[in-house]
Amino acid sequence: MCRLLAYLGSPIQPDQLIYEPEHSLCIQSYRPQETTTTSVNADGVGIGWYHSQKQTEPFIYKNILPIWSDINLPYLSRYIETECFLAYIRSATPGQASNLNNCQPFYDGRLLFLHNGFIDDFRQSLFQPIRKSLKDDIYLKIQGTTDSEHIFALFLNELASIGSSLEDALEATLQKLNYLAKPDDIRFAANIIVSDGCQLVASRFSRGIAAPSLYWLQDDPILPSSVAIASEPLFAANWNRVPDSSIICSDQQCTGVSSLKA
Repeated sequence: MCRLLAYLGSPIQPDQLIYEPEHSLCIQSYRPQETTTTSVNADGVGIGWYHSQKQTEPFIYKNILPIWSDINLPYLSRYIETECFLAYIRSATPGQASNLNNCQPFYDGRLLFLHNGFIDDFRQSLFQPIRKSLKDDIYLKIQGTTDSEHIFALFLNELASIGSSLEDALEATLQKLNYLAKPDDIRFAANIIVSDGCQLVASRFSRGIAAPSLYWLQDDPILPSSVAIASEPLFAANWNRVPDSSIICSDQQCTGVSSLKA
């Protein structure tokens, strides 16, 4: 399973969470504490961040090397100062290629998207059903081969169809994924984080297996007036475990948790 990290709040240098904590994202790449399917996350790293003063599209950096072998990211993550960023380390599903198109975060306009999980036997199970459900313009956005990017495309499709909030679109995406998986009882896990630079919306959800771990931390003395979402706690603090089958929606002031009806 991949490991995810998202931050929204006071301006920060991403290395303060990616490298500095006692259980940083970098350490989780070789010593994760809450994964059941892998002992390392060594198939790539990615970060997306927003400009603190301008309403531009997010900036993206990706590498197919393990984070511990990336000589550029430590310098880049100290140079950047941002109020919102998403980052991940990859553990590739067997059979999926290690290339930049398959690295996260995925993006569209102002949106950044991360997924931790899998779809069982994706190429033979939900690959075609997902693609057949997409609008043509969204279908053409897919550049890679991962289940993660196809779930992102499904999210964009639902967002375009219902024209509502990120939270509603994410719930509709999980409902659609569950609907497609139900006839053949296909297992999947879908821990997702999506952002537009002003809010973080995340899910902890699965079908047929235990959902991967996910936590959030709001207005901690270490991160005042801020919220962080992570697959595993980065440091000792009052981290909240995201309940199974739920969505959380966060801004700098508050975090709401709602149960999924998928």
